[in-house]
Amino acid sequence: MSRADDRQVIEAQIGRPLRADSEVVARCHLDQPVVVRVPPRLDDGTPFPTLYWLTCPLAVTRIGRLEGSGGVRRMDAKAESDPSFGRALDDAQTSYAAERDGLARPDEGPQPAGGVGGSDKGVKCLHAHYAHSKGGGDNPVGRLVAEWIEPLDCLVPCVVDGGLNPEWVNRP
Repeated sequence: MSRADDRQVIEAQIGRPLRADSEVVARCHLDQPVVVRVPPRLDDGTPFPTLYWLTCPLAVTRIGRLEGSGGVRRMDAKAESDPSFGRALDDAQTSYAAERDGLARPDEGPQPAGGVGGSDKGVKCLHAHYAHSKGGGDNPVGRLVAEWIEPLDCLVPCVVDGGLNPEWVNRP
């Protein structure tokens, strides 16, 4: 799939135009984008803390259900009660920020801040932690989320001919 095709698919997946040229870093078994890496500064110059962005509609829905049932609160509680999990989460936050900051150009003005999804501490968004993990990051929250939502087992691509596929069903 070409970068232009990827852009069209991603825009259909997220339901709006991209705000910066983004690189696909993870795909599903149907070759559709799942996660993109977004530059630390959007095309309009806005600092953007989220380096990895989840585009897969099935994953977005499944993770939204986890968040809606208290998943962020449970992950924060796990980090507080399990020191090794908490340290691994802190390490993920630090490496995420370092990777993003290594791509930023300080001469361009204000810089994005925070770790995964812009959070300084704890879990802000399960989607962002999962995207970080799928993008190659060592993220304990993302690994747990993957266990709960995968496989991403769509039978047909979610996007065809530049739009959402009417035959695609967003399964639980």
